[in-house]
Amino acid sequence: MLELHHVSKSYRRIPAVEDVSFCVRAGEILGYLGPNGSGKSTTVKMVIGMIRPTAGKVLFSGRDIHDDLAAYRVNLGYVPEEAQIYTHLSGLEYLQLVGRLRGLDERLLEHKARVLLHLLSLEAAQYSALSEYSKGMKQRVLIAAALLHNPRLIVFDEPLSGLDTTSARLFKDLLVLLAHEGKAILYISHVLEVVERVCDRVIVLSKGRVVADAAPQDLVRLMELPTLESVFAQLVQQTDTEQVAREVVDAMKVQHA
Repeated sequence: MLELHHVSKSYRRIPAVEDVSFCVRAGEILGYLGPNGSGKSTTVKMVIGMIRPTAGKVLFSGRDIHDDLAAYRVNLGYVPEEAQIYTHLSGLEYLQLVGRLRGLDERLLEHKARVLLHLLSLEAAQYSALSEYSKGMKQRVLIAAALLHNPRLIVFDEPLSGLDTTSARLFKDLLVLLAHEGKAILYISHVLEVVERVCDRVIVLSKGRVVADAAPQDLVRLMELPTLESVFAQLVQQTDTEQVAREVVDAMKVQHA
């Protein structure tokens, strides 16, 4: 469904993403992982059509998304990492705005918006300005907005940010059901235990390049490590966090320079 073919993106000749290729099929949850600065955000911006690749193509159902970006976005649901929303609107007004931009019929939009707000425990706050919402409440509104038009492809960028335990558990169950409904899901997260549990495949990005593409359990088995977190740390040559923690504590104890 979604395909990236040898996609690269450079800024002032400095590569942010280099020769990235992958496919997200209908009914599949693909985890897209990498440390800060690895190129994840740049990839997402290319996937949602915000920026064009310097080289390569982003395809949806075999067609370059930039051939008809408006038609592509009808099929796209997106939950961004940072909630960029119109905070003077209420939760209901925000969903109404999104639904109208998606071309939904007014009666259908009104019904779906209110049902989603109820199911995501936002009914009591539906008339309150988004500026009064907590971070987790804003995140739930963004999730509702991404699902409102029943998209075929959904991009979740750090979707658990700000969610309480109950909302996070609901979201994990929702992910599985969306995949069963045939949605193609690109899932970007730092919460590796969730990725390991819900994703069919994971791609690990390091310095703009793909360093692994396999099922989580296959990576764990092939690298003979106990968890996906251990695999991730080794693949991206992550800092020895225990050693750094010890050094931080030692620095705290210093009494004289």
